Amino acid sequence: MSAANIVGSLATICMVLGYLPQAIHTIRTRDTDGIAMPTFILLFLGSIFFVVQGILISNYPLIIANSITALCSAIIFCIKIRNDYFR
Repeated sequence: MSAANIVGSLATICMVLGYLPQAIHTIRTRDTDGIAMPTFILLFLGSIFFVVQGILISNYPLIIANSITALCSAIIFCIKIRNDYFR
């Protein structure tokens, strides 16, 4: 395993473990008052672009980490939309 793959794997672990607690908290509590909509839109788009980059360069840690964070961002975005516009 190359140094680049080790660093990529460590980045994957850090990103997922850093992002999941916020996603889990938001999904459980449905509390989105402290969440800025532009932040999650940009995080989602950034994750999608990194997934595309990972596909183009065949970097699986990049694809996995950013697929998970994109999914979490999309879920939080939907909860935020529901809370802000449909209540």
